[in-house]
Amino acid sequence: MYYVYVLESKKDNKFYMGFTKNLKLRFEQHQNKQVESTKNRTPLKLIYYESCLNQKDATKREKYLKTTYGNKYIKNRLKSYLIG
Repeated sequence: MYYVYVLESKKDNKFYMGFTKNLKLRFEQHQNKQVESTKNRTPLKLIYYESCLNQKDATKREKYLKTTYGNKYIKNRLKSYLIG
């Protein structure tokens, strides 16, 4: 299984999207500032993830979520969470 995930930075309230085979380990790497693209944006919160059967599907989904339409999808999907 591969996982597409969305993190929310508590520092700037922006999203980070990625994919991984090991979600727990990858989230720990983000939290421990071992990922270049998020090391200055901690603390981070895992707010969404999806599972995919293979890497090709996960990368395709990640690319979609990073688009304007994908960002709208996430915001709509997490509407209750984001509104509070």
